[in-house]
Amino acid sequence: MLRLAQASAYGLADVDPSLPVAERYVVALGHAVQVSGLANYIGMDETPEIAKRKVLDYFFALKANHHVEFQPIVDLRTMQAHEWECLFRPQMPMLPQTISAIVDAALVAKRPVDFDVFVVEATLARIAEITEIAKPGSIGRSAHYSINLLPASLLAPHFEASAFAERVRRVGLSPRQIVVECTEQQAIADIPRLKKHVRALRRLGFGFAIDDAGAGYASFNVIAALEPSIIKIDREIVCRIGNKGSEAKKALVEAFVSFSRRIGAKVVAEGIENRRDLLAVQEREVDFGQGFFLGRSSTTPTQPRRIRSARELPISIATVAGWEGAVTSRAASRQ
Repeated sequence: MLRLAQASAYGLADVDPSLPVAERYVVALGHAVQVSGLANYIGMDETPEIAKRKVLDYFFALKANHHVEFQPIVDLRTMQAHEWECLFRPQMPMLPQTISAIVDAALVAKRPVDFDVFVVEATLARIAEITEIAKPGSIGRSAHYSINLLPASLLAPHFEASAFAERVRRVGLSPRQIVVECTEQQAIADIPRLKKHVRALRRLGFGFAIDDAGAGYASFNVIAALEPSIIKIDREIVCRIGNKGSEAKKALVEAFVSFSRRIGAKVVAEGIENRRDLLAVQEREVDFGQGFFLGRSSTTPTQPRRIRSARELPISIATVAGWEGAVTSRAASRQ
């Protein structure tokens, strides 16, 4: 073991003084072993589950590093923010990870509820900070927020409807200001039980959204069974929908809009990144939009960027050589 350690080109890791004393050296040692390659010899990466558990433990240990951002969801009729989606941003200096990778680690490690409890508590704490410092009538106090949860978490006691409503009230909000987004990273095993829980949430005033509709497990059958108040169309469907040759995407969006009207839901188009796509979803009477073109996420809820209407855009006229002179000649001939 000593020979292997001395021969390793890498195996050093910084000790993070911001971590509790009981955790900082364990985290640093675990990272050093991983980057040194010694994990192969001592069984630390024996299974994917073990590796994912270590990523997740490191994520939990860095609680003070992470932050929450808010992206506007825009009413496509008024072009004003309707609500803000809470986006959790992990900061893991020695082992950079996207939030999608952390979610995957939580699922593989069989700890999705622990992950969601961690993220939701941090998110509600951040909303509480914003609400506390917000002036009366400002965005912070009147804002509506959407919070992501995995299906397994929705069925956990921690997120039982009345208990969750009480947590929301403690941060100065009403359940009517919160939309629970059910993400589609895993199949929903117990739809009847989940449907019952969704109804309990909605009775208390929560909104309920199916995320990434049209992709993965978010099928029409699942959506119809859960009766959401909001359907969020997956960004892969919305991307380039304004281009020529995208008739299939347009038809699919039209189907979602028609379907949503029948069940009393609203539709959000995710991933709007240019004016063509915006116009395409507006023409199909999509209710709300989200994406970089409308507004990027920020550390506090902010209004979306101002999008000029078609009437406000400058008109470009192609000129033809000699056109001005021809008009002058014709005018002179008429005199």
